[in-house]
Amino acid sequence: MTNPVKIVAVLTARPGAADQLRTLLEGMLAPSRAEAGNLRYDLWQDQSEPTRFVLDELYTGSDAVAAHRATPHFQAYLAAIGDLAERTAFVLDPVSA
Repeated sequence: MTNPVKIVAVLTARPGAADQLRTLLEGMLAPSRAEAGNLRYDLWQDQSEPTRFVLDELYTGSDAVAAHRATPHFQAYLAAIGDLAERTAFVLDPVSA
């Protein structure tokens, strides 16, 4: 049995790039949610710092994460994100299943 994998990514827009970042992140929602191994893919915006966004992702396992990272929409995200935001991502395993 494989354990679920959670990814939390915190993205802070570079100066003047908040609208572009939001558009990029919103464009990831539908195709990521449609992936077979995706259980959850949500985008949040910080109430006190509106240029900071959080992606909250949940996958059935590491194979589903690898499949997500191989998709064209994730590859397009990777190509653009460095110009738009500072990014910190955490890949998490459950403490108890």
